[in-house]
Amino acid sequence: MSVTDFTIYDFICRNAVINSDADCIVFNEKRISFAEYKKKCDHLAAGLSKSGVVKGDRVGVVAYNSDDYLVLYGAAAKIGAIVLTVNWRFQPEEVEFVLKDCTPKIVFAGESFQETVAKVADEVSFIEKKGLIGPGEPAQGFLKLADFYTEEGADEEHSVSADDGYVIIHTAAVEGHPRGALLSQANLVYNNLLTILQFGLTKSDCYIGFLPLFHVAGLTQALGVMHVGGKNVVTERFDPVEALEAIEKEKGSLIFNFAPILSMIMEKYEEGSYDISSLKHVSGIDSPENINKFMELAPHCMVYAGFAQTEAMGISRAPVTEKPGSAGKPSLLTKVILFDDYDNEVPVGSTGEICVQSPTVFLGYWGLDEDTAYTFRNGWHHTGDIGRFDEDGYLWYVKRKAQKELIKPGGENVYPAEVEKAILAHDSVVEVSVIGVPDPKWGEAIKAICVLEKGTACSAEELIEFVGGRIARYKKPQQVVFVDSIPRLESGEIDRDQVKKDHGGKF
Repeated sequence: MSVTDFTIYDFICRNAVINSDADCIVFNEKRISFAEYKKKCDHLAAGLSKSGVVKGDRVGVVAYNSDDYLVLYGAAAKIGAIVLTVNWRFQPEEVEFVLKDCTPKIVFAGESFQETVAKVADEVSFIEKKGLIGPGEPAQGFLKLADFYTEEGADEEHSVSADDGYVIIHTAAVEGHPRGALLSQANLVYNNLLTILQFGLTKSDCYIGFLPLFHVAGLTQALGVMHVGGKNVVTERFDPVEALEAIEKEKGSLIFNFAPILSMIMEKYEEGSYDISSLKHVSGIDSPENINKFMELAPHCMVYAGFAQTEAMGISRAPVTEKPGSAGKPSLLTKVILFDDYDNEVPVGSTGEICVQSPTVFLGYWGLDEDTAYTFRNGWHHTGDIGRFDEDGYLWYVKRKAQKELIKPGGENVYPAEVEKAILAHDSVVEVSVIGVPDPKWGEAIKAICVLEKGTACSAEELIEFVGGRIARYKKPQQVVFVDSIPRLESGEIDRDQVKKDHGGKF
């Protein structure tokens, strides 16, 4: 801790003084003021410390959104613990991998995920305690979150630096397994300032938080609004009617969108009668058709486009009307250079890998020093994405690099290699190439082109369900095509460009 440090817990303390009685969190029928939020964070932090959690220890969480989830984030910030967020859409085997990858001392599970966590805890020695987080009843061997609360030591100060690790978010699997991106408290504080500046947020703003809090977008939007003294309305999961009702009732001003969220909101809006006049900012990813339709429906609201990733958060952003089709200009705290394959800067108008220097760039991949060193080579964070700059300084996204081929169904990251590995586990499949294809509902859909072992049979439906049983169901292919052969390059590698030309039409 130094005189220049400013942590997440510091702005929690600040708000408890200057916005003490204002609503900090609204969840179901509960309203928690900023003063109450700090008190809850203090009591949970003391309880975690009493349970043996020290700075740098991981605390896992597999759960839907709740007020408790945000309290856990605040408590961890105070004592310097690292929150290990787990995607609740993961299959049990994937949850197991993430937990074993980062060895949390305590794991909190939502009511629906206690069985999975208990199974992993029985197989390892590093999980010392299990707790229920959010609504519901604790299973055998689980404590209620309230059981961790204690007043003893709640006023104790902890030596925590802004540069200490704060949250691990596992990104999509590049080579069969997801990688844990470690973000510091400083990363998130700086990103908060960018969010506040870009949207002009004040304490009168309200974020409708239906994006999962394990996702970097859900977390950063919540913390940015909280930092400025605004209100977080938390919903367990996305429901378009619930979202519309929350916008109307709580005067929601900010939401984040991944397809098909916006289209579902518009569909329900047209079916009912809702007041969304308070809504001012919508960020995220969607088709131009949906964005234009929404702007006609809500002309008072600004829709933003940008380029971001878990490892560096918001890299660029601008209103979609400013330079339609672009990803905006680099943020006020971000340097962006485009490099060729030999790390030479490319001229304006040419394509190159998007590389970044910023205080929002993560600390590295958990336990993967070689991957981190390669990603940070020559002093730049290499995103693995290709873009170009135009003469006005706007960044245009082009595609992903071949080794980081990525499909984004509904805002989730899916690497073809992970899906291909799951498909090849089927006895009948000898070759496969997985690609992303345009999809009007989800933005992108997953398509698998497969070669079967001679003399065997397998239906598309059978293979899709097989994959859905091995990895998260949002990663399973929506379409399977069987072919006699898959084109290959002279090197013997699959010719993905040719596969896309042959099979890359709309789903």
